[in-house]
Amino acid sequence: MASDWEKLAEEWNGNDTGFVGEVDCTDEAAKPLCNENGVKGFPTLKYGDPTALDDYQGGRSYNDLSSFAKANLKPTCGLNNMDLCDDEKKAKIESLLAMSKDDLQKAISTESQKINDAEETFKTEVQKLQEKYQELMKAKEATEAEVKAGGLGLMKAVMAKKVSGGDEL
Repeated sequence: MASDWEKLAEEWNGNDTGFVGEVDCTDEAAKPLCNENGVKGFPTLKYGDPTALDDYQGGRSYNDLSSFAKANLKPTCGLNNMDLCDDEKKAKIESLLAMSKDDLQKAISTESQKINDAEETFKTEVQKLQEKYQELMKAKEATEAEVKAGGLGLMKAVMAKKVSGGDEL
């Protein structure tokens, strides 16, 4: 993917409607930026408004990346392009602009906490599922061992003998 990414960066950088860049999230200096943008694995591709990046979910070939860039790396509705917004989005932006810094920070904190809570719930529930999986696996393995110890293999051998036409040993 690296060569395709580099080719895309050459094509788009310098373009006034888009930018293709990369950040090494293993670098200590970049970790705050990566954490702030929800980068959890590598490579993670993001796009959109630099203050509110979205996850890219498409293919990783040059053709996939280029097609996506052509369709999506363009001016979009936002603070700097309100003329591209529909009435509903304009009203939302205007209501946010009218808020005080303190009220806006409280709203950001509240919404961010919802995401953090969802992540914690997810982790907790996945752990419960993992524990249940382990419990079910142990029960299945115990049943299999019990059945095999009870003579399943011998039963199958006798049946094979009977099917082949020999009832006598």
